[in-house]
Formats: sequence, C-alpha cells, structure tokens
Amino acid sequence: MKVSVLQKKLKEGFSIIERASSKSLSLPILNTALLQAEKNFLSLTATDLEIGIKWWALAKVEKPGQATLPISLFSGFLGLLPEKPLSIQGKEGGLLMECGNFKDMVRGLPPEDFPIVPEVQKDGFLEVSAGDFCSGLEQVADIAAVSQTRPEISGVFFSFQEGLVKMAATDSFRLGEKTIFFDKESFSKNFQNKEVSFIAPQRTAREIIAVFGGKKGKIKIHFAAGQVLVESQMAETAHPEIQLVSKLIDGEYPAYQEIVPKKHETRVVLNKNEFLNHLRAAAIFGGKMNEVKLQIDPARARVEFLSQSPDLGEHSSFMPGQVKGSPLEISFNHRFLASGLNNIKSSEVIFELQKEEGPAILKSVGDNSYFYVVMPIKAA
Repeated sequence: MKVSVLQKKLKEGFSIIERASSKSLSLPILNTALLQAEKNFLSLTATDLEIGIKWWALAKVEKPGQATLPISLFSGFLGLLPEKPLSIQGKEGGLLMECGNFKDMVRGLPPEDFPIVPEVQKDGFLEVSAGDFCSGLEQVADIAAVSQTRPEISGVFFSFQEGLVKMAATDSFRLGEKTIFFDKESFSKNFQNKEVSFIAPQRTAREIIAVFGGKKGKIKIHFAAGQVLVESQMAETAHPEIQLVSKLIDGEYPAYQEIVPKKHETRVVLNKNEFLNHLRAAAIFGGKMNEVKLQIDPARARVEFLSQSPDLGEHSSFMPGQVKGSPLEISFNHRFLASGLNNIKSSEVIFELQKEEGPAILKSVGDNSYFYVVMPIKAA
C-alpha cells in the first residue's frame, strides 16, 4: 500500500468511523479500523458486529492495499499532526506514516482478520433531506428504552409509506411519533406504492443523527431483510462518502395507535418555555417519585404546579393559559413531561388531557407532524 491523503481529511474520517468501534478484550480486531486503498479512494471501516460504518475520501493511490490501525491510538495521534498531506506506506510489520516533520511506524493486526461488514442488497431506497430526517428522528430517538423482555421497544419503529415516513418510540410510560412528508419520487421506482417498516435499535438511531445530522443535501436509506443502510454521497463525485449499516430488531412493534387519545376532556394551550420553567422549579421539590401535580382551572384560565418533598419542603406556582373543558387535578413524572416539551419545536404547546388516570398528549401549535403521549402517575 502507498497512498497520500490530507491529514485534515483522514482525521475527519476517523472521527466518523470510531463511533462504530468496540472496546473488546476478547476480539481485539474490533478495536481497529480497516484502511483500504484502491483506484482514487482511501476508505476506513469500523464495526462492533452490530453497526458498521465505512468512509471514503479521494486520495492519491500509488499502490493499492489494506491494513489495520488501532482506532483509539491513531484518532488521537492524527490531531497532533500538521494539516499537510499524509503519506501512508505499507512496510513489513506495519505502516510508515510521514506528515511534515513527523515520521512514524504504526503496527496493526492482520487485515484478513477484520470482520466482513455485510453488503446490503440495494433493491430499493428512499432519498430524503439529511437535515429533515435527522431532526425528526431526534424527536423520538431518546424515548425508546432497552428491555430484555420486550426487545421491540428497545428501538425506533419506522414505517415508510407513499409520501411519508412515520417514526415512533415508546418505553411503555410515554410515546412519541414524528411524521416526515416527501415527494413520491423520493422512493426508487421499485418501491413506489409499497409500505416498508422495521425496528432499528436505539443506538442505530442515535448514530444516524450523529453521523448524518450535520450533512447538507440528501441521504439514501436502503432496505433489506434484517438490515438497513444509510448512505451519503461525496460532493465531488457520484461515489458514497459514508455508509452506515445496522442490524434490525426482529419482532412486531406494538400497535401504539390504539393508545393515542382520540378525544379529550380538558385542553390547554401554554407557552412552552414558561411551562418548562414552572416544571423545572416544581421538579426540585418532586421527591423520589419525580412527581409534580398539576391543577388545571378553566374558570381562572391557569395551570398550578404543586410538589412536595419531606426533606426539602413544598412548591407552588401558576401560569396563565388558554384552558377549555373540565377542571382537572393530575400528576406526572416531571422528567417524562419535560422530555416531551423539549422535543416540541413551536413556542406554544397544546396539552390535551382526559381523566386523572388517562394518557395525555402534547402537540405543537401549527404543526401536526409530531405528538407525544405521556401517562400520568396514578393516585395511590
């Protein structure tokens, strides 16, 4: 192998692929990145056997080849090199690297021991805005909860339909759903008029946000049995820049639409930031149960926040709002309520409630693409 690439570019690549690496004592090869030089490209690959990330950059390749490098060591070392062309040359027992006044020999493991990242058969895909997709995914990704008994709720449910994709997550106490709309032509022709659904692990959802969230332009999402591939293209040429491959969760996602409230007895429109401030103040006195009680008063058009702790004392505050329906006294876990509010983008929120033990729903004002369902704390 003999290849030359910009230090800045290679540093960027390591910062991306190291997200998929594993700190494994039993399989040290998972602690390394696979470098491959061929044609006019240098690629890096890392995997923990659940997620694999591959990154490419244009490079001057004089001699093709492959090698491995320890990720934790080399990603930090790259930051110490000057922003100049970096020469990488295969030598017996390692890689000779030269950059400016630096000259180093780095030893890795045999590249043939590096696990094969499965190729996802690209039968069909959806092409969407990277920013829109990741921004929407961010509204639901943290709601999922790792569960050994119910692995299906450990991930994010995706349902791709004609003209839209629904993303949902739940931990049994709360649920969020985000809908993103797109043109029919965003689907490849062989997938138009079809519905595709799968459950991606929560970590996969978070890595998609971290890797592609800051990208401009579009990403392609390829579907295959048991796997998903998310891909971005290079700006300079029609070649992939980043590919993230992940295993999917096998199972049937709960029919969550059945628990989404279809009607309400009390409806409140509140300023989101003021709502959050009152909730945070009440949370200080929320006790071990994280309980905050809300008293909703239509006659005085306000919501009162109450909490108490045997160790710290008591709290009460109120805020005005547009209140319609029946008066209500109801308690929530303040963490769950704040999580839903933080995921809403509008300055005002709609809060629809049933009875003291029925699920409540939070929505954006002027945006029907997202809702958040939260269960109250049942009275003892």
